Amino acid sequence: MNQSYFQKVSRIALGTFLMTAGISHLTFARKEFRAQVPNWVPLKKDDTVVFSGLAEISLGAALIFTNEKHRETVGQIAAGFFTSVFPGNIAQYVEKRDAFGLDTNAKRFARLFFQPVLIAWALASTKDNKSK
Repeated sequence: MNQSYFQKVSRIALGTFLMTAGISHLTFARKEFRAQVPNWVPLKKDDTVVFSGLAEISLGAALIFTNEKHRETVGQIAAGFFTSVFPGNIAQYVEKRDAFGLDTNAKRFARLFFQPVLIAWALASTKDNKSK
């Protein structure tokens, strides 16, 4: 894989962001993250937060440390993860749940547009630029 310097920095930054978010799921922001768990999820809200936090820590570490051969696949998995948690952002907006300073409909609505950015970030920072 031929990654540019910008891609490498971007991938490591995303991995660090994910690991930090995952740690916050398990510690100081646990209550805030419960607000994003939709009521229809068949697990306890706290269990969902813990499991998603562990997934974020794992994905973050994988983005940083996975070898070149598997990097693009890890990026696709991270993009899939960001897609799978998007319903939580929608639930927070629809159910008008305050968390992380998102205390108005406008703020919660604006947050919805950040998820596609995360998806694109995961894919672009791990893309194999080698001509095939």
